[in-house]
Amino acid sequence: MASPKVEVVLKGCCPSLGEGPHWDTASQTLLYVDIRTGGIHRYDPQTKQESKITLDGTIGFVIPCERGGCVVGLNRTLSHVDWNTKEVTPLSEVDVGTKNRFNDAKCDSLGRLWAGTVGYEEKPGIIDKADGFLYSFSADQGHTATKHLQDLYISNGMDWTDDNRTMYFIDSIPRKVFAFDFNLAEGKIENQRTVVEFEKDTEATYGVPDGMCIDNEGKIWVACFGASCVNRFDPETGKTLQTLEFPCTNITSCCFGGKNLDELYVTSSQYNLKPEQGPQPLAGSLFKVTGLGVKGHPANDYKV
Repeated sequence: MASPKVEVVLKGCCPSLGEGPHWDTASQTLLYVDIRTGGIHRYDPQTKQESKITLDGTIGFVIPCERGGCVVGLNRTLSHVDWNTKEVTPLSEVDVGTKNRFNDAKCDSLGRLWAGTVGYEEKPGIIDKADGFLYSFSADQGHTATKHLQDLYISNGMDWTDDNRTMYFIDSIPRKVFAFDFNLAEGKIENQRTVVEFEKDTEATYGVPDGMCIDNEGKIWVACFGASCVNRFDPETGKTLQTLEFPCTNITSCCFGGKNLDELYVTSSQYNLKPEQGPQPLAGSLFKVTGLGVKGHPANDYKV
């Protein structure tokens, strides 16, 4: 394995909770969100410039649409955003009558959107009840929502194997990465099992599993919130293969990007840091890791 290099791309670019990095192959730019400030961000590595749109509410994810613009998880709504005009068009709403909000999301290879919700948080990451769900949204003009999982604490990172036979999914509070048999044609998951379990009393070294991605060797990279790291796991054995350390505590998500998809972009949070965690001038920054010796696969757009 090559020797990795961690660098700061944008210092403190997310005032609250940076999340959901998504490499847009068409524009060769990185999209990501700042959940609590309602920010959707775009970073262009060529110009080193960042642009941002601030919406009214929490933002769980931002993913390009095949027809142009982006789809975002705005509060409990699936909404379309025109990046040029900043016009927001609600498409669908879930968990009506609750205080839930959208969290992480990705599209499968047919352009079907998978997005989860999280229950109301009195404090960040403190969930009283498992009120979250995992949905998929049809890749058509109807945006039909199908509920797949319920009683989730924090619906979080997900990705698929290259053969589309397995879907990985994280529920953060149980500190587990799950796998499902995945039926791409029908958009169904079944045969849930645990592939990585963060053992009891390992919070200091592993934290809480947050966002994730998969590489071209079928290994999974999991952002470990509260432990200053991203870990590479073997989903066949559950063993830790590699640990990347970062200069702030709350690492939130990761994705492969760059022209060759061999750069790992990593988001972080500076939201609600505790005094005992010490000064963290790089919390909320966007990081990039090179020299990993593996690549990712192109992220999928929402095909509407």
